[in-house]
Amino acid sequence: MADTGSGWDGRGGRGRRGARDTRGARAADARPDGRVAAPDRRVAVPGRLVAPPDSRVAAPGRRAAPPGRRVAAVSLVALAALATGCEPGTATGAPEASPPVRPTQAAAPSPTRTAAVTEDAKPRTAPPPSPSASTAPPAPAPTTARPAPEPSTAPPPRVLMRTGSESDRVRELQARLRQIGHFGRNPTGYYGSVTADAVRSFQAKRSLPVTGSTDEVTWQRLLAMTRVPKAAELRPPTERPLAAPDERCLKGRVLCISKNSRTLAWMKDGKVVSAMDVRFGSEYTPTREGVFEVFWKSRDHVSTLYDTPMPYALFFSGGQAVHYSADFAANGYGGASHGCVNVRDKKKVAALFDQVRTGDKVVVYW
Repeated sequence: MADTGSGWDGRGGRGRRGARDTRGARAADARPDGRVAAPDRRVAVPGRLVAPPDSRVAAPGRRAAPPGRRVAAVSLVALAALATGCEPGTATGAPEASPPVRPTQAAAPSPTRTAAVTEDAKPRTAPPPSPSASTAPPAPAPTTARPAPEPSTAPPPRVLMRTGSESDRVRELQARLRQIGHFGRNPTGYYGSVTADAVRSFQAKRSLPVTGSTDEVTWQRLLAMTRVPKAAELRPPTERPLAAPDERCLKGRVLCISKNSRTLAWMKDGKVVSAMDVRFGSEYTPTREGVFEVFWKSRDHVSTLYDTPMPYALFFSGGQAVHYSADFAANGYGGASHGCVNVRDKKKVAALFDQVRTGDKVVVYW
């Protein structure tokens, strides 16, 4: 359909009637104020034909549109351009423009949405951590569990001496322990509780297994720290000084026993042959005092009343006798007998047993 108000009859601008009249164009473009209007750039309107750029001059024989209608037509064209959104890229000179495509809501970019990031355009630096992540303590580093140590398959060291042992090696053990301050007595040759405690003390100080028994490791460590004991260290004289003998002890063969000095002196005609430490019965089973004589000798005697060994027994009053005591050798004066006269030096009492005869005198006094 031809636009009757535009000065174009809808026919092509070719031939004599379509020749450009520059004078008519200038007259038609003239504004009332005397200024020349800019060339009219027309935009395609849906459903209408757009005049080519070279057809803006009115055809010969027709009058140009009055300025009022011209302005109205221009305003109408401007309103139509605003309604279409002024899409760019419309081809000029086309016989009919295709209707503009209205943008959809999905195609419109969101004000807050950012462009998609492809794999090749990933940011090189990681985004800053969130406030909660920055204040959180760092995760502890994973720890590797240590394997449990495998139990040792080595056999324990061989035990050389233990409680109840009795030998010259035990005597040497005691003498060596005494050299370094772990055994405070004279050696007896018997491994009792006192010796076991001394061995425990030595083992604990040297970071050895504390057993109280002398194994090969303990013995070798002790040998490395001490010297060979002398004869006087292995078999010292009695620790306690002898008391002045009772006058009843000055004649004949006498076992002179002093409760005051806690010593026994084997005497012949007022001369001391040998001496040894002894202990007596408690206040509940006291050793009887007086003058007696040996009436029975029993080398390997065992008490029928207390079921305890009484080796080298020299009986002088009922069930009371002079004999060796392993308890006395081990525990010293911390205990007491049941009335007998205990000797802790086994070798000395064994020699005494061999020398004393039945009928020899026994004197017990204070």
